[in-house]
Amino acid sequence: MKVYGRITVFPIMPTRINRLYELAYNLWWSWHPEARTLYSTLNTDLWEQVGHNPVRFLSELQPRVLEKAAANTEYLDVYDSVIHDFDYYMHPRPDDTWFTHTYPELADKTIAYFSAEFGINEALPIYSGGLGILSGDHCKEASDLGLPFVGVGFLYPQGYFRQRVTRDGVQEAFYDKLHFSEAPAIPAIGPDGNEVVISVDLPGRRIYAKVWKVMVGRIPLYLMDTDVAPNAPNDRELSARLYGGDREIRICQEIVLGIGGVRALRALGISPAAWHINEGHAAFLSLERCRELVASGLSFNEAREAVASNALFTTHTPVPAGNDTFNYDLIDKYFGSYWGELGLTREQFLSVAREDHGWGSTYGMTVLALRLTGHHNGVSKLHGDVSRKMWQFLWPGIEGDEVPISYITNGVHTFSWIAKEMNELFGRYLDPDWGRYVDVQDFWDRHIDAIPDDELWKTHVLRKELLIEYARRRLKSQHLRLGEGMAQITEIEHMIDPNALIIGFARRFATYKRAALIFRDMERLKRILNDPKRPVQIIFAGKAHPADEPGKALIQQIYQASRTDDFRGKIIFLEDYDIDMARYLVAGTDLWLNNPIRPYEASGTSGQKAALNGQPNCSILDGWWAEGYNGKNGWAIGEEREYHDQEVQAEADSISLYHLFEDEIIPTFFERDASGTPHRWTAYMKEAIRTCTPQFSMRRMIKEYTTRFYVPEMKQSEVVEQNHYKHARTLATWKEHVRHGWENMEMYVDGRREGQLSLGESLDIRAWIRMSELQPDDISVELVYGTIKDELAEAQHVLPMTYIRRELDGSYRYEIHLQPPESGSIAYNVRVVPCHPALSEKYELGLIRWA
Repeated sequence: MKVYGRITVFPIMPTRINRLYELAYNLWWSWHPEARTLYSTLNTDLWEQVGHNPVRFLSELQPRVLEKAAANTEYLDVYDSVIHDFDYYMHPRPDDTWFTHTYPELADKTIAYFSAEFGINEALPIYSGGLGILSGDHCKEASDLGLPFVGVGFLYPQGYFRQRVTRDGVQEAFYDKLHFSEAPAIPAIGPDGNEVVISVDLPGRRIYAKVWKVMVGRIPLYLMDTDVAPNAPNDRELSARLYGGDREIRICQEIVLGIGGVRALRALGISPAAWHINEGHAAFLSLERCRELVASGLSFNEAREAVASNALFTTHTPVPAGNDTFNYDLIDKYFGSYWGELGLTREQFLSVAREDHGWGSTYGMTVLALRLTGHHNGVSKLHGDVSRKMWQFLWPGIEGDEVPISYITNGVHTFSWIAKEMNELFGRYLDPDWGRYVDVQDFWDRHIDAIPDDELWKTHVLRKELLIEYARRRLKSQHLRLGEGMAQITEIEHMIDPNALIIGFARRFATYKRAALIFRDMERLKRILNDPKRPVQIIFAGKAHPADEPGKALIQQIYQASRTDDFRGKIIFLEDYDIDMARYLVAGTDLWLNNPIRPYEASGTSGQKAALNGQPNCSILDGWWAEGYNGKNGWAIGEEREYHDQEVQAEADSISLYHLFEDEIIPTFFERDASGTPHRWTAYMKEAIRTCTPQFSMRRMIKEYTTRFYVPEMKQSEVVEQNHYKHARTLATWKEHVRHGWENMEMYVDGRREGQLSLGESLDIRAWIRMSELQPDDISVELVYGTIKDELAEAQHVLPMTYIRRELDGSYRYEIHLQPPESGSIAYNVRVVPCHPALSEKYELGLIRWA
């Protein structure tokens, strides 16, 4: 029959067990080690069958199972412990959390975090890869630390696709409809007591989105859904799938996410004091904030100053092609009636986000985000360098190192990713309450050696056995679906060797991640994997975007290799990679492999999760590993540099990889004492835990975002809003004044010297600036110097020159006394930049004048 409606009916159960529903509807259970045990203990098979969805699980349980649990004293003791922890977590005392203790005066403010995807739990499949997992972990740690935080995104009814791989290795995409009765989401309620539904205008129509609320611990995540009446069928499908559809679908989604997301917060009665745009998908939110202020009487330039003053943009993409851009015909179609509300002409509107290419110009979402936010960051040190070079054209004349894009290296939410057994091990040997010290490096330095090698190894072997059991179960299901015979199914029961070195490679199958790099020399790989005395196996998992044919070809290549006689049982491909599978892999494999094309890995976090569980990494020195590797906590593939030719780079990296396996990794792993403990290997494991757990924790990351960006923006927000944004209006007026007067500036410098200078000698440099409209208070005159290398100078030092007086000819005189502190060849120059105490970034105007 045709389904008209769908509800979930829950069995009647003892009142005591009813508290499990509160856990089910609050995603805090998704990272509490014991809470997950509560469900799986009741019925392991059903827990697996429903994909770890606690709402479905509880609705399908038989009442007698719960009655039996209610009479089980041991079970109820665990239950009481979880509920006690849950209640304490959800209702802390005013100064119990890090944020309220550190910044009590800001506890009533709100931070709004926008992202296109959130990876909270496998039961809510609204994530595709690293960006979503990071966003989910960001929300969880914000909850743990007590930040006044809300998330904004989409509740995609079909989520991201489910992956199936055919007998030929072809990836197929399937979409499951999310039933809200089985999701931990409830309608968001506004101050008037009604469910919140917002609208945005698209060409010729108005589209509506219902707002849902998911509690991630203590913080709300608001997710929009366009599958509501009175939307037309096409518009109801608009938010159906994550990263689905063509460019027109994409711009519509991003309009709803950005513009609709702001309207959703307003309808909820939330006025954020700080705004965080996580990747460019939500950049339209800044336009909507500007539109609100223009409607209140500000000009667009005044509004953009107010908007930028408390907004942060995080970029995650290290290649230009990965940043969303839209052709002008789409912008005309979807914003033709919008730019007038900003007080802008078409040309002015396009110039805000213009991105020029050799073949023409487009409207760039990253450019829009960079231009309408006051702070910007990449997600690792190397990625910060790459981003500054990539977007340097927005600040012409500025040295690459001075482009105002900083970095905060990504981290992982510790208690979402640490294995239960490893958690217990830390509790026994480090501190029963070790979680308090997750980001305290000194704690790990002092205590890690307290864990005996044999206990660490036993714990890891247990996790490895659980992974093997899980992988065999998944392989069996996969091969039954493919119609394999009983001989092949039986073979799976012995397919993965617990005594082998098991290597994990699990991530999105984008071509730059080079999943097939290890297959470059097939004969050498055969020798590595087919040594009976030192067995090695590799488990692959990951999805390629349905439209990424080269990525899907990589999956097919690896899957077909896994079915050959040479690699059967040695190469494993597990289909339908998700958060649940990731937990098993990062805790149960022996070594984590990552070999992207440097510098295309912005950060990466799967290796951080593996290191937390004691797995050494073997990786290219890219992303986070360029900071994390110390020579004792894993292995580095290749050299720490870039190549002009990717084929040359692949050849060099593959040779390095084979060498590491043959001469270092495999011998170290199989070197055992009489009891079977690999002490040299456990030394790598301990060093991985000691160095990576605190440095790459989400707790460190959130504290860094808070102290460097959120708190200054929240405080700045109070200043900017005073007297109807007088601060922003004054700054906008000053910027227009500076831009107008900049072209008429002239500069003359005296103090040029070629030749030698003895250490201790000095050089006097003078500069005269002629300005018809600007004053000395409007500018900063700087001496820039640095060492010379390969006939190029690096701007390493910037010194302000002192204003002396105004000369009779009207010019302004500046001087400086330069005495280099070190010997060597140096180069120097003088420059002028705008200067105002209200600038959030020194170079935000993009104006600079060199001598």
